[in-house]
Amino acid sequence: MQLRHIKSVLPSQDGPQKVTSLAWSSNNSKLAVATIERSILLFDDQGERKDKFSTKPADPNLGKKCYIVTALAFSPDSTKIAVGQSDNIVFVYRIGETWGEKKAIVAKVSLTSAVTCLMWPPSQQSFVFGQADGKVRLAGSKGSKSQILYTTDSYVVSLASNPSGQGLISGHGDGVIVRYFFDDEGTGLSQGPVCKHSSAPYALAWGSTIVAGGCDQRITAYGNDGKVVQHFDYSQDGEEKEFTCAISSPSGHTVVVGSFDKLRVFNWLPRRDIWEESQPKVIQNLYTVTAMSWRKDGSRIAIGTLCGGVEMFEYCLKRVVYKNKFEMTYVGLSQVILKDLSTSKRVILRSHYGYEIEKVQIMGHDRFVVARTSNTLLLGDLATFKLSEIAWHGSGNEKFHFENENVCMIFNAGELCLLEYGQNELLGSVRTEFVNPHLISVRINERKQKSTTENKKMAYLVDLHTISVIDLMSGMVLSNVTHDSKINWLELNETGKKLLFRDKKLRLFLVDIDTGGKVSLLSYCSYVQWVPQSDVVVAQNQGTLYIWYTIETPDKVTTFSIKGDIVSLERQDGKTEVIVQSGVDTISYTLDEGLVEFGTAIEDEDYIRALLFLETLQITPESEAMWKTLANLTLQARQLKVAQRCFAALGDVSKVRYLQEINDLADRVEMETGVPGIDHYMVQCKLALLEKEFKNAESLLLEQGKVDEVIQMYQKFHKWDQAISVAKNKMHPNVAALEESYLQWLMESGQEERAGELKEQNRDYSSAINLYMKAGLPAKAAQILMNHEVSSQQSIVESVSSTLTKTGLFEMAGELYEKTRLFPQALEAYKKGKDFRRAVELAKQAFPGNVVDLEEDWGDYLMQQKQYDAAIKHFIEAGSISKAIDAAIQARQWTKAIQIVDMQDMDIEEKFCRQLAEHYATTKNYELAEKYFMKAGLAKEAEEMYFEGGQWETAYRIAVSCMAEEDVQQKYCAKASQLEKNGHLRDAERLYVVSGDPDQAINMYKNTQQYDHMIRLVKQYHEELLQETHLHLAQDLEWKGQWHPAEQHYLDGGDWKGAVNMYRAQGLWDDAYRVAKSKGGQGAANQVAYLWAKSLGGESAVKLLSKFGLLEAAVDYATDNFSFDFAFEIARAALKSKLPDLHLKYALYLEDEGKFKEAEGEFVKSGKSKEAVLMWVHQQDWDAAQALAEKYCPDSVADVFVGQARSAFDKKEYHKAEGYLLRADRPDLVVKYYKEVNMWDDALRIVKEYMPNKLDEFQHEMSTAFGTNTNDIVSQAHSWEQSAEYTRAVETYLKLTVQVCEDHDLLVKVWMKAVDLACKFIQDRAIDVVTLVCDRLANIGYHEQAGDLYMRVDMMKEALDMFMVGEAWDKARHISKNTATQYEDYVEEAYVDFLKANKKTEEMKSIDPDSALRMYADSGEWKKCLELAEKQGPKVMDKYVAKYAASLITSGATMSAVQLFLKFGVPPNSQNFNIYKKLCRDVFSMHLEGQAAYKTFSQLRNLLLQLVTGLSRSAQERSGALEEFEHYLLAAHYLALFSVCTKVKSLGPLSAKLSIALLRYTDVVPADRAFYIAGSRAKEQGWESMSFVFFNRFLDLSEAIEEGNFDMLDNTDFANTDIPMEVPLPEKAFMNEDEREDIKEWILALSMDQRVDQILPLDERGLYPAALTTPQSKARALPCVVSGYPVLKNKVDFKRSGFVANKEDWNNFVIATKSSSNNELQDVLQFLNKWCGAPSNPSLKF
Repeated sequence: MQLRHIKSVLPSQDGPQKVTSLAWSSNNSKLAVATIERSILLFDDQGERKDKFSTKPADPNLGKKCYIVTALAFSPDSTKIAVGQSDNIVFVYRIGETWGEKKAIVAKVSLTSAVTCLMWPPSQQSFVFGQADGKVRLAGSKGSKSQILYTTDSYVVSLASNPSGQGLISGHGDGVIVRYFFDDEGTGLSQGPVCKHSSAPYALAWGSTIVAGGCDQRITAYGNDGKVVQHFDYSQDGEEKEFTCAISSPSGHTVVVGSFDKLRVFNWLPRRDIWEESQPKVIQNLYTVTAMSWRKDGSRIAIGTLCGGVEMFEYCLKRVVYKNKFEMTYVGLSQVILKDLSTSKRVILRSHYGYEIEKVQIMGHDRFVVARTSNTLLLGDLATFKLSEIAWHGSGNEKFHFENENVCMIFNAGELCLLEYGQNELLGSVRTEFVNPHLISVRINERKQKSTTENKKMAYLVDLHTISVIDLMSGMVLSNVTHDSKINWLELNETGKKLLFRDKKLRLFLVDIDTGGKVSLLSYCSYVQWVPQSDVVVAQNQGTLYIWYTIETPDKVTTFSIKGDIVSLERQDGKTEVIVQSGVDTISYTLDEGLVEFGTAIEDEDYIRALLFLETLQITPESEAMWKTLANLTLQARQLKVAQRCFAALGDVSKVRYLQEINDLADRVEMETGVPGIDHYMVQCKLALLEKEFKNAESLLLEQGKVDEVIQMYQKFHKWDQAISVAKNKMHPNVAALEESYLQWLMESGQEERAGELKEQNRDYSSAINLYMKAGLPAKAAQILMNHEVSSQQSIVESVSSTLTKTGLFEMAGELYEKTRLFPQALEAYKKGKDFRRAVELAKQAFPGNVVDLEEDWGDYLMQQKQYDAAIKHFIEAGSISKAIDAAIQARQWTKAIQIVDMQDMDIEEKFCRQLAEHYATTKNYELAEKYFMKAGLAKEAEEMYFEGGQWETAYRIAVSCMAEEDVQQKYCAKASQLEKNGHLRDAERLYVVSGDPDQAINMYKNTQQYDHMIRLVKQYHEELLQETHLHLAQDLEWKGQWHPAEQHYLDGGDWKGAVNMYRAQGLWDDAYRVAKSKGGQGAANQVAYLWAKSLGGESAVKLLSKFGLLEAAVDYATDNFSFDFAFEIARAALKSKLPDLHLKYALYLEDEGKFKEAEGEFVKSGKSKEAVLMWVHQQDWDAAQALAEKYCPDSVADVFVGQARSAFDKKEYHKAEGYLLRADRPDLVVKYYKEVNMWDDALRIVKEYMPNKLDEFQHEMSTAFGTNTNDIVSQAHSWEQSAEYTRAVETYLKLTVQVCEDHDLLVKVWMKAVDLACKFIQDRAIDVVTLVCDRLANIGYHEQAGDLYMRVDMMKEALDMFMVGEAWDKARHISKNTATQYEDYVEEAYVDFLKANKKTEEMKSIDPDSALRMYADSGEWKKCLELAEKQGPKVMDKYVAKYAASLITSGATMSAVQLFLKFGVPPNSQNFNIYKKLCRDVFSMHLEGQAAYKTFSQLRNLLLQLVTGLSRSAQERSGALEEFEHYLLAAHYLALFSVCTKVKSLGPLSAKLSIALLRYTDVVPADRAFYIAGSRAKEQGWESMSFVFFNRFLDLSEAIEEGNFDMLDNTDFANTDIPMEVPLPEKAFMNEDEREDIKEWILALSMDQRVDQILPLDERGLYPAALTTPQSKARALPCVVSGYPVLKNKVDFKRSGFVANKEDWNNFVIATKSSSNNELQDVLQFLNKWCGAPSNPSLKF
């Protein structure tokens, strides 16, 4: 970002001269500055002052200085300025579009408080301003009215709009920022206070976010939700002052904040969604910034200061020059200013969505701009300044076509998109592969039409034969035009109603889009074009110019002879010219502008102008067509007098007279009534008749009640049917007379057919038949006979049938016979009429035996009619397979013929197979042809077919089977020879190969020297001879002197050396070198170069080797090959430095050859006398060696002695060798040789005598010389021990490790020995040795021995640890208890941990019972756990019973947990309460029925009874636990009792009461199931009201469970009950949706029954009958122990207080128990006796 100062518009003053406001105009050409002197200064875009005007006070009486200008803003059209003032007024001044225009006040808005800030949103026609009283108002540019947008309680300090101008924010003195939208643009953001800034936000801008700053030196960015996005704190910056104003760039991506001497710039980073501060712009002596304005194109910022200065800055991200024609200035991420360098015109390219503009291109002859963002595409016309932005996610490979000035065509991946310049949505898109501009025509409102305001159409190619025309406004396809030839040009006229197109054959066609009609206009059309602004067509055919002035009549055409080709068509200044290029000359032909004008007038519907034009013309075919067109149009437009004139010009006298009558009538009506005559019904009626719209005329007359006139009208036009129809509909009295007259007229006019139809309509069938027969229409007569009963029918049938037969209507006659069941005659008639379909259908019903013959006859008939294809089926139906095949062949349905043939088992006639075979042979379908040749027994023909077709392999295969072998070979070899002679070698090869003689083909290619093909065949058929063949050919070619081909074959034969030798033999050393280098590598090439040089010899050889850089290599190679003479020759000539080396190598060669004396001389010449000495030493010629050494190299004398010594040692002459080495002064070698033979004593002797300084090193070496041999180490250690070297002995013993020795017993023995020695003789190291040995013992598992060693040195803890690791627990515990008592607890704890870790529970029992119990519990051995716990006492027992129960509950074994407590007791411990509650909840949630239900609930009931009994005896009775578990007990008891009562029919009412009572316990029992059961039981008892309410509740609960909350439950029905309102939410519903449907249907049916109250019933208390509690008094009745209902009277008391029963319910229960043998009822009774005690009065009372 660059903020560059470009100009001081106004200089700063010495004192305060505040610039109160600045504003740029919307067109970027004007800058307005408001000064403290209440004047408005106007500057151009370059900062040059152009104008000035003074403002006015609201009240002149108060003086001209009673106010200041507080704010100003330009209108969107840049012609007005709104000025806000401190004297409670806003003026709107018109300043005009140009400089110097007179200023005028066009609006003023008087207010009650001062204007503090003002803005004019670019999208609005009204401006917005803030006031000191906190109001924000909206006012227009005219008048004096304003309206309040919103009101606040705090001073408005600032206003800012969003980048689109559709929203604004205001800052207030209390820090609140308020948001308002004219249009939220689909964001859904709220209006009103958004956030509260830390100070009054004088600096306020709304870009990508809201940015606010104030006097606390803090700038904060707020998001759309009002939350802080970023915070910039400058309060600690000593140089920073308060922020006074802020401005956002037009794109919203940059915000500039002004303060003292400084501008801070913040740039929005869209990829990170944060503001990034750039380097602040510091300007010394600028003083406080008081006003800022950003030019609308984003390129410049103007700032005003406290001292009256106005500075202008240029804002730019980057600047690019495009092709030296355009300058692109990036003033924001989403905004670019495009400047044409040639004209200085500027275009602002901006993404309305705020996307970053990534790439800008200028296309279409530098007229059109294309820019891309990540999600949109921007296009614009630089000539018209129309810009568009559309959503776009293209591939980047789009193609743009700009041939149409109104629309851009974008082609991408087979899709064509149209974008109208200036629009932000695609005009349309279609799929097409043809994007040539000549194959697409788009018309966008190019001609004004009265019928429509928007005319946007396109024609394009769907494929090369199909044109589609679509309406781009609606997307509808208007027309699809198909053509038989490829189309290469098309164009719509300007109205989109006509289409011209031309095909590849240069034929020109015209299509009417509305009617779809297609007309051929011209052939051989080389040029065609619509004349602009008209419907005139110009085309060229060879040397003729064709002009259609009236395209509506394409047969009317004007022609001119021209010379040359039309190149263009120009129309300007009222003149239309056709430009023709003839050679180098250009000729123009002028069209008749009058005729062109006529078409334009017609299109514009200006018929008077068209008439006046035609009056000037002579009658010609062209003008006659125009008169006709105008006549039709004016008649439709009801301009009757113009139409009359047109018909007169055309000579249509009758229409002229008729129109004259109509015009006279219209004039008369208008004169008499004053109403336009054209609207009179008679005028309209006559016009309708003129246009043959009789129905319209009828309607017009009938609306006026003119029935007779309508009848007369129809009679006049002989439309009797319509006349009679009107008469009947209007019940005219003369209907019968009309019909009689009509019939009479028909008979007189010979229309017997129509008369017959009338008789038929009147059901006079006999007369109708007679009339039809008279009219010669027996078919209609027959139709009546077939459809109606007619008297004397038989005779009539005969007559009609005879007539039908005579007239050849056999089908109709047959149908009539069939209808009258004369089947034989019908069948015969059908056969005569060749109507075999009906004949077959009839035969299938009446004569089944004739069907086959009829099918065959049908086929024969079709064959006669050449309908072979249709005949096939019928022959197949008739079983005539031969005829079917013949028909298929005649029809050329070869596939069908094959199908028929393949489906038959019978032998097919040879001729058919031959025909099929010959057909497929001609189509080269040889496989099928062969099949049918073979089927016909024509194998020879099949072979000949393949032979002639060049498929000799297949031909040979067949020939072998049908010809003699000699004939086959002769034929094929002869053919091959012929082909060979004719030069068709490849074909000859195929024949040789097919006939099994590939060698002939090989020889053929050899003879013709086509060695490649020869080699190919050898490789294919004699691969084992391939290499040999290559070499043979190579030698042959070598002999012929064809060196390079020979080389290739040598190489292919794998003998590249042969090629090298060939070239060597011919002296072609260059080629030899090349081949050797390419195939043998550099080494082989060097060898060839060496041989080459050797062949040259002398100086030439040296030069050649120098050329290749091989001098040294050649010498070396010669040496390696023992060519020492050549080597010495080269060396002496060019490499004298190599001579010593050569002598040395020669000496070595002579030595190898056994020529030792000559070798000695060469060694001496090479300066290597020592090597000669060594040679003699090697030969053990000691005298010669010593003599030579003494002569040439005295230093080598010792080497001679060493050699003699080595030889003596080899002979085991040790003392002699020792003497030689001592003479050579090499005692070290003596020691070395003695060590090699393990003579350590002699070696030690030499060391002590001659090398005393090496004695210690030797002794160490001697000690290590034994290596890792166990016995040696032990022996060595024993030796050290014997010599009292105890430290060395211990160290040696300790050298034995598990890595050295695998015998652990030996290791233990040795290590113990080391410990013994250490403890006895080196006690200061005893502990270290013991520690080391113990670690080693532990590593090999000897823990107990290690522990004993630790005890030996009093390391008791280490000893105990070792014993414990070795699991010698008895020993460790014994020592800890008797010897190391301080470690007793330590050992015991470790022992317990060991037992736990190893799950040795049995051992643990005696040591730590609690741990043993925990171990049993952890391992799930609950039986043993409980047995042990029982021995530990009741408390421990209760604890582990509870743990076991908790484990069972977790694993889902709830009832096992219940039975566990029943077995071991139910302790009333508070620790167990959660377990008991969990048991209750789990059991209550079970869906149980039958025996399992009672067993489960009774066991839970018994458990709870034990618990409640225990609680009542303990001190916990005072807690709430007893009451809670009594609640559970009642629920369990009622559930158990309910499960029993449902099985006993007599206890049905009691079962229902129990189910209803259980609703009281829905806080513990699943609510949905409880209400369902209660509803079901109530329904069974006929308690429909209660059932209705309960089922309703069940459904509501089910829906709430599925939704996951009970918030929407309606509890009104249960307001005065003790049924819980808030209950736990079950995890899943008791019943699914399908199962609940029956309940819903029952409720729906019951809700329609008015007799049923849809509320709960009430008892004598006015309460729900099952309610225990009275809401008003809170008194609670006791529940009945057998029904759960409240006990109000007639009660039965029990021995224990607090338990009662309703007498009736109790008696029913007791009777049922005694009268039945139900064990479960007996169990309930026993439980009640145990729980409640016996009844106080056990006798039953009735």
